[in-house]
Amino acid sequence: MSLFRGKPVDVRVTGDAMVAYEELNKKVGEEKAKGITSSSDQTLFNSIQQKINFIKENPEYGIHVPKNLIPKEYIDKYDANNLWKVNIAGAWRMIYTIRGSEVEIIALILDIFNHKNYDKKFGY
Repeated sequence: MSLFRGKPVDVRVTGDAMVAYEELNKKVGEEKAKGITSSSDQTLFNSIQQKINFIKENPEYGIHVPKNLIPKEYIDKYDANNLWKVNIAGAWRMIYTIRGSEVEIIALILDIFNHKNYDKKFGY
């Protein structure tokens, strides 16, 4: 387990991100079963895995989203008072929040979506 500032870090995929992650994982598994070794889905999945590892090493890896720009949905649904954005392959975005205590740090991945849906959610 990774440590950040002396505390163990756990990264969890939840909510809408879990749906997107599981869907993508299924597609990649099906492609590999058919002998497909390279695709945009595989590139995206590998990028997500890489970024999750970066977050495990440093929960503050992503780009911090100012509090006044946090969509109300994240506050209501996840009680998020901080938000971080990570750019992933194919102009996709991964959104997460950090929760911590005196004993551990948890990074909750809340959304994995394409740029168009990211812009829509953040009102750009």
